Amino acid sequence: MDSKGAPARLRGTPSWLLGQTALLAQRLVADRLGAEGARRHHYALLAALEEFGPASQAELGRRGGVDRSDVVATVNALSDRGFVERSPDPGDRRRNVVTLTRAGGEHLRHLTGVLAGAQETLLAPLSDAERQDLVRMLTSVLEHHS
Repeated sequence: MDSKGAPARLRGTPSWLLGQTALLAQRLVADRLGAEGARRHHYALLAALEEFGPASQAELGRRGGVDRSDVVATVNALSDRGFVERSPDPGDRRRNVVTLTRAGGEHLRHLTGVLAGAQETLLAPLSDAERQDLVRMLTSVLEHHS
């Protein structure tokens, strides 16, 4: 075992390497977003609203890949900061429709830059061509198993 606490045989497996890299990436993103008072869920819901438009909270959670148990708290946090507006759905008053505000769009653009910085830090040892290859290969593996 080395200082990482894993046997060499394990450290050489793609699954271990992917897992360790994913943990590093998640920490980088969480730290960078946290410094901005944001979380991954915030970014995911803002991005979903920008891409797909207004949605019910349930649909927004599905589109943003956010567990429904986290959607209400996330929408509340975004609403408190003026990044989204919530209003009753005219077709079903039991549901709310969430809409991205101008301030929310500006915040999303800012967070996109923050995330780009995290990606740059994560992939610093790779050339542009290697980064493109990595994205292509990871996409291929993910699509194969989806």
